[in-house]
Amino acid sequence: MNPTLITFVAYLAVMITIGIITYRMTNTLSDYVLGGRKLNSWVTAFSASASDFSGWLLIGLPGAAYAAGLGQWSLWIAIGLAFGAMINWQYVAKRLRIYTEYTNDSITLPQFFENRFRDNSHLLRVISALFILAFFLFYTASGLVAGAKLFQGTFDIDYHIALVVGAIIIVAYTFLGGFLAVSYTDFIQGVLMSAALLFTAIYGLIQIGGFGELFSQLGSINSSLIDAFAATSYDEAGGVLWESAGAIGAVGIISALAWGLGYFGQPHILARFMAIRSHKEVRKARLISVSLGLVIPLYGALIVGMLGIVTFDQPLADSEQVFIQLVQVVYNPWVAGFLLAAVLAAIMSTVDSQLLVSSSALSEDFYRRYLRKKASDKELVWVGRISVLVIAIIALILAWNESSSVLDLVSYAWAGFGATFGPAILFSLFWRKTTRNGVLAGIIVGGITIFLWPLTGSDLYEMVPGFILSSIAIIVFSLIGKGPTKEMQEEFDKVAGVK
Repeated sequence: MNPTLITFVAYLAVMITIGIITYRMTNTLSDYVLGGRKLNSWVTAFSASASDFSGWLLIGLPGAAYAAGLGQWSLWIAIGLAFGAMINWQYVAKRLRIYTEYTNDSITLPQFFENRFRDNSHLLRVISALFILAFFLFYTASGLVAGAKLFQGTFDIDYHIALVVGAIIIVAYTFLGGFLAVSYTDFIQGVLMSAALLFTAIYGLIQIGGFGELFSQLGSINSSLIDAFAATSYDEAGGVLWESAGAIGAVGIISALAWGLGYFGQPHILARFMAIRSHKEVRKARLISVSLGLVIPLYGALIVGMLGIVTFDQPLADSEQVFIQLVQVVYNPWVAGFLLAAVLAAIMSTVDSQLLVSSSALSEDFYRRYLRKKASDKELVWVGRISVLVIAIIALILAWNESSSVLDLVSYAWAGFGATFGPAILFSLFWRKTTRNGVLAGIIVGGITIFLWPLTGSDLYEMVPGFILSSIAIIVFSLIGKGPTKEMQEEFDKVAGVK
């Protein structure tokens, strides 16, 4: 009898049960996409955090800390993400919740842009939906890769078999329950992730003798591991283990901090802001999300990665396996099974959200808009469910390469959404003179920059030029063209005046 396997099966049974229960609560497309805007502050807070962090929090980020300690850019990413999330909750959440309801009860970002700027050409909606689908394919693929690494590292099964099993599990309850299933399971998963990283970090520090001893041992291996401004090389296959690689430099620090800009354009996170039952609950949700769902797991992940360096006698061939291997070494099988279920929770909580937003783009922004304008709610829900299957299959194909890196895939998709939609959201919510042409130009420029920037060979994270160029495009095209209508300006003032 395998305790870890039993724990996994019990956890999955709970998730599928929630999917079956919420299946009966999902009757309209609004229910399937936004849960009928009924989420309370606790569910919104942990659901937003869980859908944000995904498998990279327990696989990608600890792996980066294992490979480089505090050096290179892992610490700077955590700092950038913490500030970005706090600003997003502080300024964007409330305004977006109010504005999407004012604009004819918009339930997707493409629909919000169309309604906000009275775009009768539907170009904003179509182009937004296309970029959402493009970048979510990479994001969803990263989650499937993370799931495969979890099953591979835990049960020692073939990568491709693990990939298919993980995909089936995630699609099952997303297909059934839609947003409600995703949000309620995300609440459980968010709590589980925070607890897993908190307890693993605390337990590991106690075992080793505290922070002082941890940093002492890291420094004895290589001083660059405890230097936030130093780069470290780690390549087990090539025999390069924790060797100093010089200073990070300004470009490296800026690139890592720029991860925080990504928050403003992530559709799966913004959907939680749109779904909270009242804008008056945003303040409470912000406090819960930032304190319990953000700071603890972020810095817990860094500590776990560094604990792995001093725990294993034999360096890991895949640094992204550090959390998976660490909990199996440190804890008894029952506790390890519980904590490894947290990894599955992290993966499921984001992939399900990504599948859902992608399916809403297909069902609401393409199917109803161009194929079946009078489609019933029941029909649209089923189109959404079928879209989940199609998108999952394409993402599975992208994830088929066993050498795929979770963090690399997340990094690209995160930059894509941040640069494509971040400036568009901010200007739409906070600049009265923003126009339809400005936002359209910003979305196109931001998205194209992300696709083309890697061709320049620059080490600067594509988020930085993409976000800057998108913002410039929005300002320029908003000022040179016809300004916003009187109706749009009055609506902006009403939303700005809501307390």
